[in-house]
Amino acid sequence: MKSLYWWIALVMVITLSGALVVFMAISDRVERKYFDPVFEVMDELELETARDALNAGGPPAVSSYMQRLNESFGATHYLLDANGIDVVSGVSKASLLPPPPFSKSRGKRNGQLIVTHRSADGRYWFVAVDAKQTDRWTFFPYYLLVIGTTGLLCWLAAVGIVLPIRQVTATMERFGQGDLANRLELKRRDEIGGLARSFDEMAERLQKLVVSERRLLQDISHELRSPLARLKFSVKLARTASDLNIALDRVERDVDRLTSLVSEIVEVSRMEGDPPARKNANVVLDELVKETVSDCRVEAEFRGVGIRLEGKVTRAILGDPELLRRAVENVLRNAIRYSPEKTNVDISLDETVGAPTITIRDYGPGVPADSLTQIFEPFFRVEEAREAHTGGIGLGLSIARRAVQLHGGTITAENAFPGLRIQITILR
Repeated sequence: MKSLYWWIALVMVITLSGALVVFMAISDRVERKYFDPVFEVMDELELETARDALNAGGPPAVSSYMQRLNESFGATHYLLDANGIDVVSGVSKASLLPPPPFSKSRGKRNGQLIVTHRSADGRYWFVAVDAKQTDRWTFFPYYLLVIGTTGLLCWLAAVGIVLPIRQVTATMERFGQGDLANRLELKRRDEIGGLARSFDEMAERLQKLVVSERRLLQDISHELRSPLARLKFSVKLARTASDLNIALDRVERDVDRLTSLVSEIVEVSRMEGDPPARKNANVVLDELVKETVSDCRVEAEFRGVGIRLEGKVTRAILGDPELLRRAVENVLRNAIRYSPEKTNVDISLDETVGAPTITIRDYGPGVPADSLTQIFEPFFRVEEAREAHTGGIGLGLSIARRAVQLHGGTITAENAFPGLRIQITILR
């Protein structure tokens, strides 16, 4: 069977059949354990009543009593002697009696329901015969009810299970064919709803990843085009320039820019790689930040910028030391790059809010309010930065954000008037 619908139908039929068998077994047990003893007491009572009638009024009294029973129960009743002779008509009814040593019986024989009960002294038999034949169409409505119930359950199963699964399959096929915006959006709260929500979340992440990669490729092609064009032009100038050193300096700047761009792209690719391949260790943020500040002081002093560090974080976290160092370093170097001469970059460490936080603030021009979230996107640079010829390629803060997110943290930016304040929170 290739359709889940038919599997469900088969299971429904088997379940109903099994339930019917169990119901019949229970009914049979209830009948034998509870109803039969009651009927036997009634048979005993009717036998003794017929016997008393015989002793009091002879066969006519028995005949009258049996007639009343026949009218009441719709069957034929007899009082037989020990040899099976009807005490009223004198006709032998021995064929109705059970074989020895049984003293009572209840069941069908020759299409008739026959009930027999012998007296305690063995002198008399009470016999009831119901000759009515059961119409084979009597239970036909119940058969239709069972078939209709099975069909209804199968339809409900198809609506509730099979159709949503087919919808999931169709959506996945369209998604696999390139329709990345396709979603299930099922509101069910059961396992199928959980599957749909998991698919929608996965599709959302994949769409963002694919779109991000496409944008990254476009940005890379754009970023490479300009330095390559300038490099080609610089090489041509170097061949005819009167001052070869100036021309070679131009070539060197463009080569450095290409080298930096390739290095940053490799860093992004490494972070997007296999998470188990990362080297996790216990990292003390206090020591990591101090080492990073020490590494950046040379550049800061060269630009005439100071670095002030305050606060302390004693808590160790589990993470990749290199990624965390790169995140802090990129934010710090970005702050140094845009800080005016004779100003400071303030770094504060704090763990009072329940999670280690690192706040880095410069006193530069800040960024437009609508660009505060965009500065963490790959290759994004505000226009002022491009005009200032800082040499950045717009990947530093993007790498910082990705590194922080890989550690379950957040990174946010806000204007500090003057300057820009970036806060890193590590939630691990």
